[in-house]
Amino acid sequence: MMSGTWQRLRDKYRRMRYLKAIASYDRFSKAEFFRKQGAQVGEGCSIIPDNLGQEPYLVKIGNHVTIANHVQFINHNGAAWVCRDQDPNLQLFGPIVIDDNCVISQNVILLPNIHIGANSIIGAGSVVINDIPANSIAMGVPARVIGSTDKFKEKAKEIWKVQQPPDMEIEPGADWFTSRHYQENRERLRRHLVKLFWGIDSNQDGGGTHQD
Repeated sequence: MMSGTWQRLRDKYRRMRYLKAIASYDRFSKAEFFRKQGAQVGEGCSIIPDNLGQEPYLVKIGNHVTIANHVQFINHNGAAWVCRDQDPNLQLFGPIVIDDNCVISQNVILLPNIHIGANSIIGAGSVVINDIPANSIAMGVPARVIGSTDKFKEKAKEIWKVQQPPDMEIEPGADWFTSRHYQENRERLRRHLVKLFWGIDSNQDGGGTHQD
């Protein structure tokens, strides 16, 4: 019994040390942390989750990949349990590969032995069990290709022309996220979208009046 108690305490201590270590990284610098764990991670990535699963050394992520909150990397096959009555040591593993310029949306589950091709988007809540071709939009349980990233890009550009705040300020060499006007631009975006979707001229305090 004491053995089990000490094991739980050790696990809790390791977890606390892990959380303390990763707390010093943000979404844009976590790639460095995960590289130290053996993961292959490219440049210019945005990674929100605090872990890449129990086998991060079986994860390969390309350049300019964004991974949203609560994405799960599962590199081992828990179904091996049914074989352990014959071989108690049996385990099954597989890599997870994400190529350049992909979007892995919130709550996606990535299972072993999958390869997501470049320029692909995986929709929120999807479970990826097979390879996803490059330039694809895939979603569902299991994830299936439902569209083309190229078509989405064209549509997104047209939508942004309407939704971007006309008074936004971005200095040369910066973008929306790195501009020194980021907070002001977010407020301009809020006012613009409220007017666009709800027909309300809102002030900085969040109030507003309907425009008939």
